[in-house]
Amino acid sequence: MDDRTADHASETKPFQFSGRIRSFRHAIAGVLRMIQCQHNAWIHAAATLVVLAAAFVLRISATDWCWIILAISIVWTAEALNTAFEFLADAAASPDFHPLVRDAKDVAAGAVLLTATAAVVIGSIVFWPYVERLFSSSVAIPRGNAVAILRVQWLNRDLRSLEI
Repeated sequence: MDDRTADHASETKPFQFSGRIRSFRHAIAGVLRMIQCQHNAWIHAAATLVVLAAAFVLRISATDWCWIILAISIVWTAEALNTAFEFLADAAASPDFHPLVRDAKDVAAGAVLLTATAAVVIGSIVFWPYVERLFSSSVAIPRGNAVAILRVQWLNRDLRSLEI
């Protein structure tokens, strides 16, 4: 550790609101960079949107929301850490790519796979009762569709009465 790093580590800066805003900007830039350069982040984004939409449509309980948000957060955190690790490993390995760097990147990617698999299991456990209830109940026609069906039937009745 050089003197500059030692001095910086021992400094205690006063709290500044502008510094916190700057930190949030850096964090948001990091998330956007991850989404821009990691194809798997697009898969996670699509899965997140599908799961959130299903949760809204099925009107899951507050407890189930907690499980879903936790599962989504863990996957995104693992993906972010994996992406950061890949950036660092690629920078450290340039221009020579060491086999241990490849192995380390594979392990980090495996961690994302494990968390994504756990999220699928959690999602299945959470959504199963709602989906089962949806398909086991009698066929329910949403209110808007029921009104449209009644209008069509009323129109057909009126048209039949006009036939000679």
